[in-house]
Amino acid sequence: MPSYAASRSDGERDVLAVIARFKEKDPDLAKTFREAYGYAVFPTVGKGGIGIGGARGKGYVYEQGRLIGRSTLTQVTIGLQLGGQSFSEVVFFKDRAALEDFKRGRLKLDAQASAIALTARAAADLSYREGVAIVTVAKGG
Repeated sequence: MPSYAASRSDGERDVLAVIARFKEKDPDLAKTFREAYGYAVFPTVGKGGIGIGGARGKGYVYEQGRLIGRSTLTQVTIGLQLGGQSFSEVVFFKDRAALEDFKRGRLKLDAQASAIALTARAAADLSYREGVAIVTVAKGG
């Protein structure tokens, strides 16, 4: 009989690696993962453009620490931009209402929902806006 870890998909293993990386970079984020009602983890989000750009990534959604589904992050941007980048992102949901809005597609992550970069003190700087907080880290950074 295969172990639970062996039966996980590559995507789920990527999510666990991202969570471990976030907690390693800032150990206080372990508390944020525990206390958030839910979170969505996007192991790789690719972003790029020339004038008009966009970002896309596939992730997994958790409610009270339990996997409940998958999600796709899609963003379109217009403005001065050139090039591309790749990053990991975690979207934390403070309460059930914020997670339910996300599940229903009602959550709009616009300019008001600004992400903070993962640093050794990201948890201290983390603030929820309309029940949502976002942390990102550059891939390889």
